[in-house]
Amino acid sequence: MGPDMNKEIAALRRMTAGELRGKYAELFGEESRSGNRDWLFRRCAWRVQALAEGGLSDRARQRAQELAREADLRLRPPKDMMTPPAGGTSVVTGRIAVRRDARLPMPGTVLARVFKGHEYRVTVLPDGFEYDGEFYRSLSAVAHAISGSHWNGFHFFGIQEAKDE
Repeated sequence: MGPDMNKEIAALRRMTAGELRGKYAELFGEESRSGNRDWLFRRCAWRVQALAEGGLSDRARQRAQELAREADLRLRPPKDMMTPPAGGTSVVTGRIAVRRDARLPMPGTVLARVFKGHEYRVTVLPDGFEYDGEFYRSLSAVAHAISGSHWNGFHFFGIQEAKDE
């Protein structure tokens, strides 16, 4: 690393998150959606180094694009691809006791929430929640499916703390 690049990276270290967002826009030609100072610093420092010393070769960039086709990325396998364990069928010999959160309404209750002008309905089940034909283990997972961001499920659906009587 040359002395100019070292000075520029040292200057990045002293910048605030807002200043780093501006530098990010300058280096990448687009606004950053993140306000995380550490992430912005790392991305900007990487870009400064890549511009000074050269980035990936065209061949490496093309290979990375081939490997990272978005259509192939999955976080979980499809439900219809789930298979039983090898060696035959599984046998259930008992039930696991599940504690219910006292804040939850009784199974069968339908929770409704208007979000961005659309009403969403969620059915409370004995062991989870049903929304849009899908099973979810937590209200937070349902809130994430609806909003696309992380929410506390109880807060999202306006469920208050259980009152001690």
